[in-house]
Amino acid sequence: MEIRDDSIRLGQLLQLAGIVDSGSDAKMLLLGEEVLVNGEIEVRRGRQLRIGDVVMALGETVTVVGGP
Repeated sequence: MEIRDDSIRLGQLLQLAGIVDSGSDAKMLLLGEEVLVNGEIEVRRGRQLRIGDVVMALGETVTVVGGP
């Protein structure tokens, strides 16, 4: 997933990547401990992700990369 700024919140990334449809869906997924960030369970929707972070959820893997 390409981002323009230095960081993006985990909940936003899950939505932009199409893994969840809404913030409430992201919250439920995180509460169920079904999201890994860099190989570790993450439960905070507001977690700041930076370039190089890898998110895994529902069989999808998303790597945060910098934009132009």
